[in-house]
Amino acid sequence: MKQRSYFVTTAMFFGYAFLYVPIAVLVIYSFNDSSIPTVWNGFSLRWYSALFENEQIINAALLSLKIALISATLATFLGTLAGLALTQTNTFKGRLLFTGLIAAPLVMPEVITGLSLLLVFISSEQLIGWPDSRGTLTIIIAHITFSMAFVAIIIQSRLATLDKSLIEAATDLGAHPFRVTLDITLPLIAPAMLAAWLLAFTLSLDDLVIASFVSGPGSSTLPMVIFSKVRLGVTPDVNALATIIITIVGLGVVISGWVMYRQEQRTIRRVQQP
Repeated sequence: MKQRSYFVTTAMFFGYAFLYVPIAVLVIYSFNDSSIPTVWNGFSLRWYSALFENEQIINAALLSLKIALISATLATFLGTLAGLALTQTNTFKGRLLFTGLIAAPLVMPEVITGLSLLLVFISSEQLIGWPDSRGTLTIIIAHITFSMAFVAIIIQSRLATLDKSLIEAATDLGAHPFRVTLDITLPLIAPAMLAAWLLAFTLSLDDLVIASFVSGPGSSTLPMVIFSKVRLGVTPDVNALATIIITIVGLGVVISGWVMYRQEQRTIRRVQQP
């Protein structure tokens, strides 16, 4: 048993090291005074100062945050509706087809998704004149399209393991299905909705391939700007930007974990009350 425990501990150590050591190195070198990213020349905050003076990166970061917030919110709303339709409606005749359509973006290569959305936007512009150009709006629509699938799967998984007794009790007492969903189902799946929103936000903020297809002049997102800079050579201000993003994401994970823990403890206390 001890040998097995040592093996598991060692494997876990190397696994975490493989994942997080490169991130730690990136964070450390973001405080490097040298103009060469891989040569340490002392501690400095010069690249953070240079980052905030770079209007191109700041504008791209603000645009990416705006797109991620809008697309994650709408994707969570639509994905939750899709998850409810897949689990709460037993008489839905097209359920199998709808499930396949929801799961398709999960396995579809991003190049195919981006190209197909580009063709849709071009055809729509030629037929009805909307959208009149490719930019922020088309990126938001594209991100909602593929993020909604991830949200629907998460919500469907949570609803599949949900205790149906509370819903059945409310229905037996004469509650309208809309009130049951609003007062019982949604509070119970709120942690899953938060996790789905965070995943959709991260996917939108991280997307490069699809945004490259559907973006237009003046709508370059942060990943697109970073990719164009990396192709010409990595500069230390990119390390500073990555460190800020890591910090924001880390805080988001901690806050969401705390909220989910509080929700779980509140539910346990409610169940234990006589």
